[in-house]
Amino acid sequence: MAENKVSTPAAEEIARKNGKKSGLSGIDKQKKDERPKQWGDDFIEELSLSLTKMRSRVPLKNLVFFTRQLSTMFAAGLTLEKSLNNLANEEKHTKFKKVLQKVANDIRKGSNLSDALDRHPGVFNSLYIALVKAGELSGSLQTILDQLATYLENTHETNQKVKSALYYPIIVFGFLIVVILVMLVFIVPKFSDVYTQLGAKLPGPTQALVHISNLVTDHFVAAIGMVFLAVLILWMIRLTRRGGYAVDGFLLKFPVFGTLITYSIYQKFSKTLGILLGAGVPVIPSMHLMRRIVGNRVYEKAIGIATEFIRDGYNISAALRHAEKFPAIMLQLTSTGEETGEIDSLLDKSADFYGKQVDSMVSRMTSLIEPLMIMFVGGMILVILVVTYLPIFYIGQAMRSGM
Repeated sequence: MAENKVSTPAAEEIARKNGKKSGLSGIDKQKKDERPKQWGDDFIEELSLSLTKMRSRVPLKNLVFFTRQLSTMFAAGLTLEKSLNNLANEEKHTKFKKVLQKVANDIRKGSNLSDALDRHPGVFNSLYIALVKAGELSGSLQTILDQLATYLENTHETNQKVKSALYYPIIVFGFLIVVILVMLVFIVPKFSDVYTQLGAKLPGPTQALVHISNLVTDHFVAAIGMVFLAVLILWMIRLTRRGGYAVDGFLLKFPVFGTLITYSIYQKFSKTLGILLGAGVPVIPSMHLMRRIVGNRVYEKAIGIATEFIRDGYNISAALRHAEKFPAIMLQLTSTGEETGEIDSLLDKSADFYGKQVDSMVSRMTSLIEPLMIMFVGGMILVILVVTYLPIFYIGQAMRSGM
């Protein structure tokens, strides 16, 4: 099979200008540092990036508004420096305001926009910078900014839908844990004291509940510390290559929620790859960027496998098929796009399809999860109450033996 490089005038211009400047692709510059990574290198790199993002985290809605306003101002004829200064003055988020001021200052000193943004990786990710660079080199920065703003708006909307479906059961489980802790720490010990004074013989379930209550009450601080320690260890494990792969693989196999996460990945992959190719970014650099932003180690590996097949001369659809992680509908649309020369618009249709799947699943889950979670929480509390009051059925015998 012949490799489909999606060779557009913009792509050729990017390759030509990047080649003159440094002899390697500015978007795909990570290839320069290709070398076998040790386990420690991988962990330290991920930890450093995570801490950087935590320190400089900016809400996605702020980034969406900034991109849309910058596109509008730039289209109206304002210079980048003036546009950035205006947006910085109006920005309410303190950290983002400082970032915009630094970007505007770099522009004033002669930097181009992509290089100025690249100095703030915790705010602007690789995709954002790559698209801005593509817009600069192809002379269509305003169009790219407009597409990027639309993409970020759609991403924000999808994220909110997925989070709304996932947050509800998490909140309910959190409430359930609090209720159980209150019962174990305050209510069960009181009943235990009463039963002890009456000399009641506790049935097996009640004895187990009292034992758990004693453990929680006597070692409450240690238990909370162990929970926080376990969460920290899991977070650090997820930062490693193998640990992250195992956790992400588990999430994908989780009933119902795994399917939702998978569909959201399909949508993000199709939409992002379509934008990159439509902006003139070459295929290999686009695939490298997809690995960095897909947000799941299982699909990072699959994209890496597909990238190697593309290097060997396969077209995109055939390479994705060899990765064995992408659905037939996406592969068919990609193949059709390669044959017709409209791969970006066909990938956009794929993104729309899986976006509708996400919307449909979120709607169904929202309508089903609420009554199910109420029944589950009620059932758990009922079990604890029944087990707690179970010795009362023997209270007559206990009082007679006490007399």
